[in-house]
Amino acid sequence: MDVKELVKAARLRTLPLSISGIIVGSFIAASEGFFNVTICVLALLTTVGFQIISNFANDYGDGVKGTDNNERVGPQRAIQSGKITPKQLLKVIKISIAITLIIAVLLIYVSFGKEDFFNLIIFFVLGIASIAAAIKYTMGKNAYGYSGFGDVFVFIFFGLVSVCGSYYLYAKQLNFTVFLPAFSIGFLSIGVLNLNNMRDRESDIKSGKNTLVVKIGIEFAKYYHYYLLIASFLFALLYTMIHFNSFYQFIFVAAYLPIAKHLLVVYKNEKPRLLDPELKKLAISTFIFSVLFGLGLVL
Repeated sequence: MDVKELVKAARLRTLPLSISGIIVGSFIAASEGFFNVTICVLALLTTVGFQIISNFANDYGDGVKGTDNNERVGPQRAIQSGKITPKQLLKVIKISIAITLIIAVLLIYVSFGKEDFFNLIIFFVLGIASIAAAIKYTMGKNAYGYSGFGDVFVFIFFGLVSVCGSYYLYAKQLNFTVFLPAFSIGFLSIGVLNLNNMRDRESDIKSGKNTLVVKIGIEFAKYYHYYLLIASFLFALLYTMIHFNSFYQFIFVAAYLPIAKHLLVVYKNEKPRLLDPELKKLAISTFIFSVLFGLGLVL
């Protein structure tokens, strides 16, 4: 097995986006007097594990279905390159699931102990659901990524579960306003997926991958993109106004300067294939937003 190709298949560049929700949830908890370093580290490792499983599964699913072909824009995938076989990658996926489950169980135990049986079960089920969602995006006959439901699952797991779930691990309670920044992270994450799907629209149509962009077309996908990113800003602003203590809380606005520039690029774009560089920019901007938003709460 080509280890170098396997590392590429893990797509480490996607990890900052995947941990953005954990960062926000952790900072909110810290600002309210709830924080635990061990929980934070284990939560980050668990989320990284989920993301790597998802990346491997996407490579496998798109590879065996023939979606990853010579017409695809972006970095060449592992199975597409021929350097890793489907059988080898499937074995790696199973190992990744086992390791991530162990870390997730440890996280749940550290957070709730063995006495809080209800929360133990709830979060264990959430862990299994997260793994299932990561796998079923492109793998199997009924992969939801091929039916246009990817946006919904990204919102649920990258936004709601990531932010609200991590906050609950610390606080053992849930303030409804935590959902506001969870919406922000969720919408920004959908934005990254929507951008990816705009870029790949032509090849997805030929491969039978009916993403939301394929269903609604490029023009509507652009408007959808604008609404997602603008809404993410408004929800973060609303949370800040509700919990206003210091003007430092508004430093997250700086993260939206490159996002505003990004929106202008999308607006002017006439060839979706040329949107590929914007993926990294939006993902990094989301990560920067999570850090600045969090720092604003504790400064």
